[in-house]
Amino acid sequence: MPRALTPAPAPPNMPRAMPKHALQKQKPARAFRLPHPQPVDALEYARFTGIPTFMRLPHITQPEELDIAIIGVPFDGGTTYRPGPRFGPRQVRVQSAIIRPWNPVLNVNPFEKYRIADFGDLSVNPLSIEDTFRRIEQGLAPILAAGARTACVGGDHSISLPILRAIAKKHGGPVNLIQFDAHSDLWDEYFGSKYSHGTPFRRAFEEGLLRDGGVLQVGLRGQVYGEDDFDFARAHKVRVVTAEQFHEKGMPEVQRHLQAFKSKPVYVTLDIDSVDPAYAPGTGTPQIGGFTSIQILQLIRALEGLNIIGCDVVEVSPPYDTGELTSLLAANLLYELLCVL
Repeated sequence: MPRALTPAPAPPNMPRAMPKHALQKQKPARAFRLPHPQPVDALEYARFTGIPTFMRLPHITQPEELDIAIIGVPFDGGTTYRPGPRFGPRQVRVQSAIIRPWNPVLNVNPFEKYRIADFGDLSVNPLSIEDTFRRIEQGLAPILAAGARTACVGGDHSISLPILRAIAKKHGGPVNLIQFDAHSDLWDEYFGSKYSHGTPFRRAFEEGLLRDGGVLQVGLRGQVYGEDDFDFARAHKVRVVTAEQFHEKGMPEVQRHLQAFKSKPVYVTLDIDSVDPAYAPGTGTPQIGGFTSIQILQLIRALEGLNIIGCDVVEVSPPYDTGELTSLLAANLLYELLCVL
């Protein structure tokens, strides 16, 4: 049986050096009972063996034992076009088996730096979006209360709303958001419903979960219903770097906006449709003209040094994938996010 169920001790944590004033503000170290979780060693157990977990990490459901909990949220009741993201967490787990621990670009092994494990999937109600939202918020509350951060894998983008509800409660008020997406997800309603994968961040603003001027959307592109579709974003001072602007001006355009998020608590949400369907065909609302796989890697790595309080990767729809390209990309992007948390 793979040793993921009884993880062996790992080398001590190696956090980056911090200035003295930052060290003085640190909270007391948490005490842990379990050994430091580590992925199964692929040189001892081949990657295609064992029960699939995220990154072949142990399945640990005690949040007090974790710095970061990777959590599946298999819900797609908010989709409006192609369904299937309910199968996203399972397939991302399978594809993540190929990931190795050391990141030679960022010079970090996130599994040594932090105590990370697969927490499992949250319970969802496939027949009720409102009940699912309650389940997600209530499911995340004890994890956050224990001091762990969450990296959620969807699921459609509607799940970001209950996640932000839990995050904002934990942090005592509105937070900042960096969103990689082809769509703003700021629409008011769809067929009379206030909840869908196209409305989560409008609801988040209305509920006081996001700060005016504290949201950056990167990768927006494609057609909209009318010019007034941008009114809500303007009213709440949403920063935007469209795909066209990125392709013309490159990383400096994004890095200029990232300066405004230094030292601020920021949540990161990554919709896989921010990537061009040539690289990520398995998604619900594909939009041409997006990022390449290397561009989205560079964008995530540009977040290094920010105070990231949680993240999610959403909208992977395996039934529409080709050769498991999208799930493989999502698994790698999840890993890159762990490296910058």
